[in-house]
Amino acid sequence: MKTAVSEGTLPLTLQYFDPRSGTRLERMFFNHRGIVVGLCALATLILGWLALGTTLHTSFERMMPAKHPYIVNYLEKKDELKGQTNTLRIAVQAVRAGSIYDAGYLETLRQLNDEVFLLPGVNRAFMKSLWTPSTRWLGVTEEGLEGGPVVPPDFDGSPKTIAELRANVARSGEIGQLVAEDMRSTIVLVPLLDQDPRTGKPLDYAELSEVLEQLRAKYEAQGVRLYITGFGKLSGDLLEGMRQVLAFFGVAILICTVVLYVYTRCVRSTLLVVSCSLVAVLWLLGLLRLLGLQLDPYSILVPFLVFAIGMSHGAQKMNGIMQDIGRGAHRLVAARHTFRRLFLAGLTALIADVLGFAVLLVIDIPVIKDLAVAASAGVALLILTNLVLLPVLLSYVGVSPRAAAHSLRSEAEPPTAGTGTDRAWVLLGMFTQRRAALAALAVAGVLAIFAFLLSSQVKIGDLDPGAPELRADSRYNLDTAFLAKRYAASSDIFVVMVTTPAAQCSNYDTLVKVDALEWELQQLPGVESTQSFAGLTRQVTSGMSEGNLKWAEILNNQGAINNVIPRAPSQLLNASCDLLPIHVYLSDHKADTLTAVVRAVERFAALNDTPDVKFKLTAGNAGIEAVTNIVVKRANWQMLLLVYAAVIVLSYVTFRSWRAVICTVLPLALTSLLCEALMVMLGIGIKVATLPVIALGVGIGVDYSLYVLSVTLTHLRAGLSLSEAYQRALRFTGKVVVLTALTLGIAVATWVWSPIKFQADMGVLLAFMFIANMIGALILLPALGYWLLRPEAPRPARAFAAATEGHAANA
Repeated sequence: MKTAVSEGTLPLTLQYFDPRSGTRLERMFFNHRGIVVGLCALATLILGWLALGTTLHTSFERMMPAKHPYIVNYLEKKDELKGQTNTLRIAVQAVRAGSIYDAGYLETLRQLNDEVFLLPGVNRAFMKSLWTPSTRWLGVTEEGLEGGPVVPPDFDGSPKTIAELRANVARSGEIGQLVAEDMRSTIVLVPLLDQDPRTGKPLDYAELSEVLEQLRAKYEAQGVRLYITGFGKLSGDLLEGMRQVLAFFGVAILICTVVLYVYTRCVRSTLLVVSCSLVAVLWLLGLLRLLGLQLDPYSILVPFLVFAIGMSHGAQKMNGIMQDIGRGAHRLVAARHTFRRLFLAGLTALIADVLGFAVLLVIDIPVIKDLAVAASAGVALLILTNLVLLPVLLSYVGVSPRAAAHSLRSEAEPPTAGTGTDRAWVLLGMFTQRRAALAALAVAGVLAIFAFLLSSQVKIGDLDPGAPELRADSRYNLDTAFLAKRYAASSDIFVVMVTTPAAQCSNYDTLVKVDALEWELQQLPGVESTQSFAGLTRQVTSGMSEGNLKWAEILNNQGAINNVIPRAPSQLLNASCDLLPIHVYLSDHKADTLTAVVRAVERFAALNDTPDVKFKLTAGNAGIEAVTNIVVKRANWQMLLLVYAAVIVLSYVTFRSWRAVICTVLPLALTSLLCEALMVMLGIGIKVATLPVIALGVGIGVDYSLYVLSVTLTHLRAGLSLSEAYQRALRFTGKVVVLTALTLGIAVATWVWSPIKFQADMGVLLAFMFIANMIGALILLPALGYWLLRPEAPRPARAFAAATEGHAANA
């Protein structure tokens, strides 16, 4: 026999439930459940098939802020600067022979040189080693100024030709450049093209790295040792590390599944939440391929985040359905009631996440923009998979009776009962009282001052030598250390471009200015050496004067200067003589080193530029990184302002209260300050890899405040005191907020063991922000609420809303 439903309660049984009730969205989804499931299944098949073709890729040009004026300068002269930016350095050490002046070593070097020369993607015109014709010597003999290739044309490995080679090397100026100072190794300089000439597609650095490792194994068996550096090899190592990262995805799935099962005690609903989160990842990968985007070392992290965020929001939906089923509701009724209560809050939280990712679009670096697009799209897909598809599927399968009963067990007892969870809720509820609120705010104030002072010391860019993307003990960084120790010409090259009218680059006045800039740069810490046409002119002038160093000057004689041009290598001036590159070899690419060089050049250019002669920044891998640091420094503040503006607007639209906005934003701001302080303590700089962290942490961290504050305000508007309202919010959402933070924190904390160091850094910082934001939502938010939030006089409509919420949440 049917019984009437009392006022102030929600119908629990299917027979009393009106399918025409609810919002238009709810009716559209739940009254056509079969169509929703069918369309989602079709989308999964199509996008899943596309996802199978997902590839890992990296590109040198996509790492550059292409619209920055200094990069525009480089791109204008890019074709004339080939071989000076994206270049491999292969150092070949004579292990067995002990010296490069050994016939066996030199033959091995020749074979390696020829094999590398034929690799696809090598810019052969600019390749350089002892065996390339472009490596020449210049010297003064009894017959005048002479020169030729360093390796004699008749070289046959005999003692005579080896002695001639030794003399040529000494006269070439390549000691410290191509030849190590200890004469135990030489370098094969390998400039790379942007595209593979065989396919016309971007160069596959993973394939190139694999070939280089094969060459390493092959030639090290012949008594030499190879040390390989350069963007191409670094990218290959990163791509290899990215494949290992996929194992962390499996670990994250396992951790999230276990945590969720421990909370729910329901196998089928746990697997359903995991499946819906994985569906979002699958859709994302397929969509990226549909949009022509690829995963790179930065966006590879996005699937982790999408999955973890999906798990946290899925847990919220499953928690509501479990509680309603535990009270006797039919699974369809429970799903629809949960959709009504949580869809708007979940939608608001996900929109906040989308905005947190989307603000990264202001950063003028293509790889970061790709990350922003991928992350925003992935989180947007969660609206369909975890806010719509998951409740619809749960309306079919429900949850186990044991799990439903377990979800209500602690709520059946008063808050002062002896369970650990209840004691935690009572303890947290104390922060709505004056004394505890004052203590919490005082501690927060001290932390804010400490964090502000420490965060002011945060650096922009890399703080360590070598490739910061990889571990210090990685093969690549060990190779980098070898080259830095034995060669004056390091792999960190900063190029200043001096532009003149056509055929005017060799003018005396121009060369004097170039020489003066070189001298200034050589005085800077971190600058090992410089190289330019002006320096070559000095060398030749001295050579024409029997090698007398007193004549190592630039003569005010245009004819003498012009005689140097035919002997100048192509990297020192271009064919039209309107570009003079100044190569600055740095000991490292630390932020302080790069900043000092940039400021010195800017200062010199401001004093010496003329309408015809201009000193322009910048080229070279270190130059590109210097510009990237400039962009990152500016984008850091832009990003923070935008993400907080978005959070403030979204919070106000949601709560319609400036007091609630303050309660939401201040804990987030404290966490942001603490995160930058942590970066200083851990020696992590703000760079391309870590710049997104704060935006991601704020965008995701605001979810906790939204869930807690929305329920608290509902009860305050019904006339309950802050303490009672907050206690009810904790008992309804507290467990899930903690579960969310732990799930996200544990999932990203596994990145600490990644071979890619910047991923490990992001894992530490994100885990900290997730946990700190959770603590802020549970402690600092109610403490602020004591001063800002007040109960309102209940109105009939609000009283009914509170009653229905109470039935669903507390009851």
